[in-house]
Amino acid sequence: MTQIKPLQVKTHLAKHSKQKPQFSVEAKLADGKTVALADPKATRALVALMDMNAVLGGAASHYGGPAALAELWSALHGYVFAEAEKNNREWFDLFHVINDAGHCENGLYALKANYKMAGLDLNSLKKFRSIESNLTGHGEAHLFPEGVYMSNGPLGSAFPQSQGLALAEKLAGTNRTTICTLSDGAAMEGEAKEAMAAVAGLAAKGKAAPFVLIISDNNTKLSGRIDQDAFSMNPTFASLETLGWKLLKLENGNDLQACLTKIEEAVHLAQKNPNQPVAIWAKTVKGIGTKKTAESATGGHGFPCKSPSELPAFVQEIYADSAQPEIFNTWINELNEIEKQMKANAVPDTGEKIQKGIAKAMINCFKKGLPVISVTSDLPGSTGVADFRKEFPLASVDVGVAESNMVSTAAGLSKQGFIPVVDTFAQFGVTKGALPITMAMLSEAPLIGVFSHTGFQDAADGASHQALSYMSMLATIPGVDLYNLSTSEEADAIMTEVIETFAKTVEAGKTPHTSIFFLGRENFPKTYSTDANKLTYKAAEPQVVRQHMVGAKNVMVITSGSLVGEAIKASTELEKKGVGSIVINLNSLNRLNVTTLKPLLKKCEGRIVTVEDHQVLLGLGSFVSHQLVQSGEFITMKSLGVHGEFGQSAYNAIDLYRKHGMDSAAIAKAATELLG
Repeated sequence: MTQIKPLQVKTHLAKHSKQKPQFSVEAKLADGKTVALADPKATRALVALMDMNAVLGGAASHYGGPAALAELWSALHGYVFAEAEKNNREWFDLFHVINDAGHCENGLYALKANYKMAGLDLNSLKKFRSIESNLTGHGEAHLFPEGVYMSNGPLGSAFPQSQGLALAEKLAGTNRTTICTLSDGAAMEGEAKEAMAAVAGLAAKGKAAPFVLIISDNNTKLSGRIDQDAFSMNPTFASLETLGWKLLKLENGNDLQACLTKIEEAVHLAQKNPNQPVAIWAKTVKGIGTKKTAESATGGHGFPCKSPSELPAFVQEIYADSAQPEIFNTWINELNEIEKQMKANAVPDTGEKIQKGIAKAMINCFKKGLPVISVTSDLPGSTGVADFRKEFPLASVDVGVAESNMVSTAAGLSKQGFIPVVDTFAQFGVTKGALPITMAMLSEAPLIGVFSHTGFQDAADGASHQALSYMSMLATIPGVDLYNLSTSEEADAIMTEVIETFAKTVEAGKTPHTSIFFLGRENFPKTYSTDANKLTYKAAEPQVVRQHMVGAKNVMVITSGSLVGEAIKASTELEKKGVGSIVINLNSLNRLNVTTLKPLLKKCEGRIVTVEDHQVLLGLGSFVSHQLVQSGEFITMKSLGVHGEFGQSAYNAIDLYRKHGMDSAAIAKAATELLG
C-alpha cells in the first residue's frame, strides 16, 4: 500500500520515563521476566478517596466501573511501558491507548498518579471534578492533553474515533498498535456497533494497522443489570468472530496475571496479522473491592459512601487482609476535617428536583387512562421517570444504552396510538436524537422527551456531558416544541398539559407536536409562585416572576430554566441600587407570545438582558431579539451565556455560571450598563 505523508502533529502526551508505580505488585511476562504493575487495590482505594473529595464538594462520581477495570488497566499500562523500555522508545511511539469507558477515567487518573505521570501525584487527585482541576469527570483532551489523547464521555464515542487512528497508522506507514477499552454498556450504542463491523471489515482489506479491543463485560449499566433491564449482550460479543475479529475470552478479568497474559497475547496476534483485529472479551465484576458495591444492582456505579467516616472500613475491605498505606489514612483525616467545616457552615436546602414534577404528571396521566409509555436508555433515575417505571413496569421499556434507538422505538409506539415519553441527558438527547426526532415527525409519529442535566447543570461530568446547544439543535425541526423548566411545580403543570393535549389532538384525528422538556440536575425551589406574582404555569406563556419598577430606570431580564433563580437574585440586587426590573421566565424556547411581552417591554423602554445556560450564538437571546424586531419593536439588548467555548468539570453549576458571566452579579452588571 502506498503511504501518504501526514502533517506533523505534536503530541502532548506525557512520557513514562521508566517510572515504577508508587504502589506496585509484580507479574510475569511471556518471556519469564518480572514486571512491576500498579497495584489494583491502590487504584480502587485512590478512586474511593478522590471520589469522596468530589462528593463533599457536591459532585456525583463513579466507583464501580474503574474498580472493574483496575486489573486490566494495570496490566495494559505495565505491558505497554515494558515494551517501550525494551525497544528504547517512548510508549506513545509504539501504541495508542484509548479509553471509551469515560465514566472510568478516574481510574486512569489514579493509575497515572501512581506512576507520577503527566504531572500527577496523590495531591492532584484531591481536586478531581472541581473547577480548579484539569481532571474532569470524563477524559478531555482539550483540558488534559498530557493524559488524554481522545476525549470520551458519551459511551461508544472514543472507540469509533480509535478506528480512525488505526487507519491513519496504516496510511502513514507508522503502524502503531491501537488498544481501546470499551465497556459493555458502551457496546450497546449504535456508533460502537458500527465500529465493530467497520474495524474488522477495513482491516480485512488491509486498510488498518494492528488493533486490539478490550471489552469489560460485567453485565451492568447505570440503572442495573443489562440482561434484566434490557437484553443480554452475549450474542453481540459472540458475533465479533463472525464480523472478522479474533476473539479471545478472558473468564476472570480481575485476575491480574491472567489480564497481563491475555493482553500480551492479543497484541502479538494483532501485530502478527494486522488484517484481523483482536478483541478481548473480559468478564469483570463492577464494583469489585467491597461486598456492598459488587453485589449492588448497579455495581456501585456511583460512589456509595456519603461521609469520609465510612472510608476507613471501605478502603480496608479493598485491601482485605493486608495493611493499607498510611498515606491513605492521612488523606481520610483531611476529608474528615473538610466534612467538619462543611457541617459547621451548612445551610438547609429546602428545594427539590424538577424531576419530581415530571414523574408526578406522568403517573397521574396514566391513572386517568392515558396510554403513557416510558421508553428509557439507562438514565431514568437521573431524569425523574424512575418513579413512573416503578409504579407501572408494564408501561416501561428499556432499550439499553442507545439514545437514537430509544427515540425511534418511541416513534413506532406513537404511530400505534401510545404516548411515548423518552428520557436521557440533554447532551445525548439532542445530539443522538436530532435525526430520529426529525424522522419521527416525518412519519407523523410525535413523542415527548425529558432531557435533563441541561447545560452547566451537569457540572461535574464536564464538557462532553454539558449540552450548550440544545436549543439550536432542535428548535427548527418542524412540529417540535421545546420547553425549559424551572421548578417541579412548573414541570407537573406543563407536562400534564402537554400529555393531555397530545391525547386530545390524536382523538381529533390530527398529529400532535413533539414536546421536549429540558431541566436541570440540582435542587430548585418547588415553585417561584408568590403572593406578589400569583404565577399560573402554562405552556409557552411568558411569566413575570418578579417586578420592581423605578421611574424610567427599568430593564427587562428574560431567562428560563435553571437560571430563573439567578435572575430573581439580580433583580433584588438592582432594587438595592435603585434600578427597576421585570424578570420574565420563558418556559418555551421556540414559541414566543410577543403580545404578552410588548406592554411590559414598553415599561423598560426596550431594554432587555437575556441570560441562558446555552451558547449565545443561536440561543434564547437570538430568538427573542429576532421575534421582537420582526414584530416592529425597537430594543437595546445584552445577551449573557456561553461564547463559543466548551465547559469543564465543576462541583456545582454556580461555579461555571460565575466563570462564564451568567450569574446574578453578571446579570445585574449588564442591566446597569444598559442604563448607561
